[in-house]
Amino acid sequence: MSDGTVKCIEEEIPFEVPDSWVWARLGTICLPLQYGTSKKSDKIGKTPVIRMGNIQGGEIEYDDLAYSSDAEDLEKYSLKANDLLFNRTNSPEWVGKTAIYRGNIPAIFAGYLIRIVPVLLNPLFLNQVMNSGYEREYCVRVKTDGVNQSNVNAQKIACFLIPVPPENEQRMIAVAITSAVNYINYIGSEKTELQTIIAQVKAKILNLAIRGKLAPQNPDDEPASALLERIRAEKEGLIKTGKIKRDKNESYIFRGDDKSYYEKVYEKTVCIDAQIPFSLPDGWAWARLGDCFNVVMGSSPYGGLITNNHEGMEFHQGKICFSQMWLLPSDTYISEPSKVAPAGAALLCVRAPVGTVNLTDRDICIGRGLASISPLCQMTSVFIYYWFTAIRVDFVCKATGSTFIAITADTVKSQLLPIPPLGEQRRIADKITKLYMQIDAIAGDVS
Repeated sequence: MSDGTVKCIEEEIPFEVPDSWVWARLGTICLPLQYGTSKKSDKIGKTPVIRMGNIQGGEIEYDDLAYSSDAEDLEKYSLKANDLLFNRTNSPEWVGKTAIYRGNIPAIFAGYLIRIVPVLLNPLFLNQVMNSGYEREYCVRVKTDGVNQSNVNAQKIACFLIPVPPENEQRMIAVAITSAVNYINYIGSEKTELQTIIAQVKAKILNLAIRGKLAPQNPDDEPASALLERIRAEKEGLIKTGKIKRDKNESYIFRGDDKSYYEKVYEKTVCIDAQIPFSLPDGWAWARLGDCFNVVMGSSPYGGLITNNHEGMEFHQGKICFSQMWLLPSDTYISEPSKVAPAGAALLCVRAPVGTVNLTDRDICIGRGLASISPLCQMTSVFIYYWFTAIRVDFVCKATGSTFIAITADTVKSQLLPIPPLGEQRRIADKITKLYMQIDAIAGDVS
């Protein structure tokens, strides 16, 4: 103690250390802790000013720098290699982050930072201690909370107990941890690169699938044109019984004798060759999404109808319960459902993140963040999932909005779709599923 008294701190010792180690307060093994400059920095100037945003992962990043040309500050706050910078004021989760200054460029430090200059202590080892979970727990325990910010002042961090090994062991620990971190970062970068490659391969598979280049065509398959005729007949029946309403933009796409594509909307027929993105195999056809699916846009229900007691119908507002393919259960229910997505429907996010899709195996009620896209004539659900995943970018490109992006019912219904024969839909879905499983197995072996 500074007044000469002795105090037992047995209860403060957080864990056992080897016999050759000792415990010490940070303030006793460093030069006096120093706050940084309180003067305002500029966009241009003589010397960079390290701020709390420049401290990342125990190191200093030199992006988004501010500058100072104040001669007094440049002399008083000039950093020296192996100085540590402690972030004393930040959000609750980031207060206490620390970085080592390696002397890459001349710099001073700002007022939300505290300079720590170790004495006869390996600075790399100390930096590792100051970025440990142990230090994080201490900062959480002693921080003072304000409005959206927390603070750990110099007096509190000076009392932080440091486990101090012998000098040689400090160096060995610092080298070992640095090597381990570098290896982990290398593995992380390799894993990220692998995940990028996997995503690109899967995207290529989907691209081939919707162009009819993934699974073989079978001349005995019923052509997609016949499937679309059956869909139109089924829709007419549903309209007559009042189960669905007739779409004012209902259309029919066909190929003329001149091999051009035409679209008939009521009595008007126009050539749409400019809209056709690629050619299709024999037996396939183009159609608007709204012409071969029943599209229901979700809506926001009255809040008083929402419950958490599992009474009524399961309610989903957006993608919070989306999984890889099939919708997960929700704890939110609605007593009087209005917009219902039936079992087997695709659920399309029509608000950010636009275009994400899942399938539902049960009837659910949907909010305004989702659209229900129900297949007609027993079209293959898994194929539909892959289909919409492949064209997600089309929906994203058509989204509009300033606060958040969204797509309208007309945008969804007008989307052009390449329609394979029903038999080929099943073969494509099976092929994609098998290829994805093989790719994921390879990725698992590599990781």
